[in-house]
Amino acid sequence: MPLRLLMMGTGAFALPAFRALVDSRHDVVGLVTQPDRTGRGHHHHVNPLKEVALTAGVPVLQPEKASSPDSLEQLRSLDADLYVVAAYGQILSTRLLHSPRYGAINLHGSLLPKYRGAAPIQYAVLSGETRTGVTIFQIVRELDAGPILGVVETDIGPHETSGQLHDRLAELAVPLTLQMIGEIESGTAEPTPQDDSQATFAPRIPKEAGNIDWSQSAQRIGWHNRAMQPWPMPFTFLHRRDAKPIRVLIPEVGPAPQAACSEAPGTVLPSPDGQLLVATGDGTLEIIQIQPSGKRPMSAAEFLRGHPLGPGTLFAAE
Repeated sequence: MPLRLLMMGTGAFALPAFRALVDSRHDVVGLVTQPDRTGRGHHHHVNPLKEVALTAGVPVLQPEKASSPDSLEQLRSLDADLYVVAAYGQILSTRLLHSPRYGAINLHGSLLPKYRGAAPIQYAVLSGETRTGVTIFQIVRELDAGPILGVVETDIGPHETSGQLHDRLAELAVPLTLQMIGEIESGTAEPTPQDDSQATFAPRIPKEAGNIDWSQSAQRIGWHNRAMQPWPMPFTFLHRRDAKPIRVLIPEVGPAPQAACSEAPGTVLPSPDGQLLVATGDGTLEIIQIQPSGKRPMSAAEFLRGHPLGPGTLFAAE
């Protein structure tokens, strides 16, 4: 018998799974998503999950706090069998989690128990992981600690950014979600407890985390570069003699032909081939693409034509 499902999600990670649920044989009785944000500090944008729900005739709830008494009463009135949660952005109370017959499941972008928290995909890339995946687990009060219902794994590409990996994992989550809901419906789901001793944490990434630390190794700076895209973007400041520092984004870096040097980290190195090479704490890095503040991204060669870099030029904090 089809289940009555309630989706709780806001971020793009939830979108493919929500579309699949709407198109499935199950009955999606509602979407709970974050309130529309307007005014200072908030860009006007369309919530894609809300658009899908309205098009499909699915009721949309946007409470400030999903666990408030009024919200709980609204949710109970929908009489859902199961809550499906993905990139929702609110802490859910025990009372809310116990409301549906089968509780609530979460779609999480890591191989739990590694990278519990708000930014699992970014931390996997930042840590140099070569493999990750999506875990679906039964939600409990402790952060991302509930028993695991199912996992799908995938390799992380050597040049893959967090944004690219995010989109791939969101799609990979779709068949797993439908499979796990089917097992819950049939009573064949087999929850497996997590090994808490192996847990690592991935808290929300602040904007300042995009600042490149040139004292790190070339390899770690490469991981950081991929992890910080599309947000908050890897950035640094270009310091030249007799000129104000310029804030620049660094969308793409690569390994440099020269492996090591004795210059201070962040120093721009001479290159007979016109490359933009930078000393790091261990090894040398090539900047392939650069974006000065307020301008479009450009190749390093194009940037150097408009910004000749003499001796003593340095990339560093402001």
